[in-house]
Amino acid sequence: MSSSGVAFQLLLLAFIAFTVSGVQKLTVTPVRGTYLNISSTQVKGCKVCTWAGRSRQCSPSLVIKDSAPVSMEFECSRPQDVFRVEIVRNIECTTKLCNGHIIQADSDSLPLLEFNRKFTWNLKASATKAFKIDFNNLGVRQINPSERCPDRHSYTLQAFQPTGNVAVGKYCRMGPVGSAQILNQGSFSLDVPAGQKLQNAQFDVSVGEEIQSLAKITLTLPKGTSSSELFSPNYPDGFPDDGVMEWYFEVPDKQKTAIQFLNLTQPRCVKKGTAVEYHSTGRGPSVRSLTDPQPDHIQGKFALKLRNCETDRRSVGSAGLSVNFKVSSSSASSSVSCEVDMSKMDGLSLHVERLRSASVCTMTINSVPKEKITVTSKSKLTFQDCFPEDVQVTATRVIKCSRLKDCPKKPDRLSVPALPHCFPFPLSSVTWALRPPQGGTVELTSPTELLKQSLPGQQCNDSIIITMAEGDGTPIGDFCPQGAIKTVQIHTNMSVTVAGKALSTPLKHMLSAIFKEEIAESYIFTVFPKRDTPVLLATPGWPAGMKSSTTVSWIVAVPPKMDAHLMFANLSQPKCINRHTSIRVQRVGYLEEDYSRREDEQAESEITVTSNFYLNMSNCKPERGEFSVIAKVTLQKSHLLTIILSVVAALLLIFVIVLVAVCVVIRKKKKKKLSHQVSIYNPNGTSFLPGQNGFPKTPEDNESHVYASIEDTLVYTDLLRKGAEMGVYGGFDTHQPFTGHSDSQKPLVCSDADTDDMPAGAYQQFQAPPLPVRPPSHIQPLVENVIYQAGSEEDLSPNLGPRLEPEGGN
Repeated sequence: MSSSGVAFQLLLLAFIAFTVSGVQKLTVTPVRGTYLNISSTQVKGCKVCTWAGRSRQCSPSLVIKDSAPVSMEFECSRPQDVFRVEIVRNIECTTKLCNGHIIQADSDSLPLLEFNRKFTWNLKASATKAFKIDFNNLGVRQINPSERCPDRHSYTLQAFQPTGNVAVGKYCRMGPVGSAQILNQGSFSLDVPAGQKLQNAQFDVSVGEEIQSLAKITLTLPKGTSSSELFSPNYPDGFPDDGVMEWYFEVPDKQKTAIQFLNLTQPRCVKKGTAVEYHSTGRGPSVRSLTDPQPDHIQGKFALKLRNCETDRRSVGSAGLSVNFKVSSSSASSSVSCEVDMSKMDGLSLHVERLRSASVCTMTINSVPKEKITVTSKSKLTFQDCFPEDVQVTATRVIKCSRLKDCPKKPDRLSVPALPHCFPFPLSSVTWALRPPQGGTVELTSPTELLKQSLPGQQCNDSIIITMAEGDGTPIGDFCPQGAIKTVQIHTNMSVTVAGKALSTPLKHMLSAIFKEEIAESYIFTVFPKRDTPVLLATPGWPAGMKSSTTVSWIVAVPPKMDAHLMFANLSQPKCINRHTSIRVQRVGYLEEDYSRREDEQAESEITVTSNFYLNMSNCKPERGEFSVIAKVTLQKSHLLTIILSVVAALLLIFVIVLVAVCVVIRKKKKKKLSHQVSIYNPNGTSFLPGQNGFPKTPEDNESHVYASIEDTLVYTDLLRKGAEMGVYGGFDTHQPFTGHSDSQKPLVCSDADTDDMPAGAYQQFQAPPLPVRPPSHIQPLVENVIYQAGSEEDLSPNLGPRLEPEGGN
């Protein structure tokens, strides 16, 4: 037996089969790693007996797990009519490998040959993975559970679900089913009738995909005309509630496939609904009701998914979902005509190109054959014997403006159009070429979802990819939704290309584009990080280096009560022949820089920034090597705020203690003085105290008219009154005594400043200030890569203040 496989051979160390007084005896030894289950098909009757020492134990069933020889005897002359034998083997898969394969092997002298035998392989994969059984070149075909295979070798595939075992299907040898995948746990079994030898075969077991259904069956349809029947799990009984079953069909070129439902039982749904989904190569899902006509002209490879609802199991006679359908494939010529009206496609042009010269695909536009078709107006297209792999469909649009003052003031909406339903092929990409006027800038904004750049550790999937490049083809980067980048500004001509699987459905308002005044940097990004979600920012064109003598800036918003932890990773520095590379960090509204680094300097690779900040990078003219950086921004709770609150709390506590102590001392002194004072009655109506207080002074002697200090309003009363008469000052009071601070008074705050209740991340109204006005770096070389003072504070957000630069440079 192969060391990599698992053979279900029952090897006999000793075999004695004879009948004495109606008792049949035999001895068997299971292969290591398997166990033997012998069970009776009758409630009463014959028993199987073994010995434990001198004691004899009998029962209707027997399980043998050890590989040591076991002698048994049956209390009847024909136990093969009563007992059934099952040989079980367990196979487990890690995240990468499985510890065995399915190997069928038998022996002519096997004593259990006269019994009905069942060979079972229990298989288990990791929680999110599936195990895969490859039926090699033989393949299997599904049959109705009530049918029998011609060679009487029948296979059964089961999925182990938390709600119970599900019979995925019953199969016979030789058929279109090439592989089967079961999510997490299941079993594969082979039933062999009594007296029939086991046919040798081997099926490979491997780790499968992360499927979203209980099972995925792959069929390879043959060339020419063919048909196969398939059955839903547990057929003819009900499919599990909320269950999903998937079949994937490999179809030869130039063939069409039709689906026909033969028998359908609909359940009574409590939640959701039943549906069948068709997923074709390069196209989005087509969802149909089970009672709708099913497609009869599917071209190329496709997947069929059957979805069940939550059914009403309480009602008497309520049936579950069961489907029996036929898949037919045939070679046939096909012709598709479609009228396309480009006036409904937002100014885009449609381009259709035949990819394979050996293809028999024929394309015409308005009855004129073409190898490449460009549609700019209302036209009729015809495709003869064309398949999705033969044709590529793209859309393009040029947005340009000659003078900035004449450019539209409202942004252009970059939306993926919806092709007519009759159009047989999906869009592979949509490209917008953006050409600003001289002295202009392209500004892209994501109105719905912020963008992220596709980088290691922050990859985009293949659903949507937004590729940005300069007009000469220099890459800027690949982006996709669900990120932190709100706006992108590019100093020159550029293109935006949207591609991915999601293009099979219309994507409205992907981006907005507008032309604005020229920027000094080559690229500017506005970034809004979110709490607990690190953001990766890379130099344009990464992993390639930045273009020579170009600059890029990121304006990063940091919400209240948060700090930004900035780390520079994957830093590659060139050897400069002219000027230096530069990495600088400066908080908005501060004069000093928080971080500065050149290619010939050593600096920290991490920094914590306490408020909104600029991150600026400049490239030199390299002699060799490239300048490329990935910066990681992570928001965290502000430690500075905690320190300040702690200090304020300590000072407040000290103040309260001192105040209480002073009050106690004063109160004691007053009590001491009052204990020696006597009140004297004065008929003039004034009471006075003896001692140091003396007698009350007369008005002449009273010093109330002598001021220790004089309020300004009293000194300049005449001047203020005259100023008011002239309109210089407003109204005033000549005496405005200070009343002190009361608990009811609140500190002065802006009317819209509600930072205490503002959650982290709720700062979308942050308006990034424009970077300083300075000679554009992409027009003339920078003298030193510094951040210049802003030219106008009116353009800055009141939340951020002006961005200033210390004098001097490197």
